Amino acid sequence: MPEGQKAEPPAGLRERRKQRTRDALLNAALELFTTQGYDRTTVDEIAEAVEVSQRTFFRYFANKEEAAFAVQTMVESRFLTELRQRPAAEAPFEAMRRSVLCAWNSIGEAIEALIPIDLHMRTYRMIESTPSLIAAHMRRGVALEDEIAQLIARREGLDMETDTRPRIAVAAFAAVMRVAGQQWGQGHDTSMESLRVLTEEYLDHLGPALAENWRTPPTGASAQ
Repeated sequence: MPEGQKAEPPAGLRERRKQRTRDALLNAALELFTTQGYDRTTVDEIAEAVEVSQRTFFRYFANKEEAAFAVQTMVESRFLTELRQRPAAEAPFEAMRRSVLCAWNSIGEAIEALIPIDLHMRTYRMIESTPSLIAAHMRRGVALEDEIAQLIARREGLDMETDTRPRIAVAAFAAVMRVAGQQWGQGHDTSMESLRVLTEEYLDHLGPALAENWRTPPTGASAQ
């Protein structure tokens, strides 16, 4: 090695350094978004909080929006991975239900390793109360539902151009997930376990909500 030239760190060490920088930028971005507002936060402020350049921020995130939705993107990716691995014999809704619950078995630890759970909760509330992010949230939701519907259609050997069932099933599933998330975001228990329990409860009530006579007390309910 020529004199004065520093040795390159091993590939594994470089990747860990990159991951630490990305994690630090994400934490700084979400903390700033939730304390002073998404629209009032600049990329320069995020970079300055981590003592890196604006250019470094853009190596890891295309823009502020990508940082705001980074954790959600990770959660969605876990769900899609689980869904692709579900047994072909499972009915579509059951496959989606089991996929989301299996994903939650590990996603809590993954989120906690990335950002504090309290920050995750505050980020969720921030997204739900920021007009520019609500629009992005809806756009992302439409794209995700389409991807899930296509996946379900392939599983069932269906053509979505002539069979509407994949889109309808996914729309119902997504609506339940959205309501469960909103209820969690308004609650006091910020744990991932509480979100998982709430999600499972809401998914379990979808079938009865669609099929049962609501004026008939549920089985086992006591008379008032």
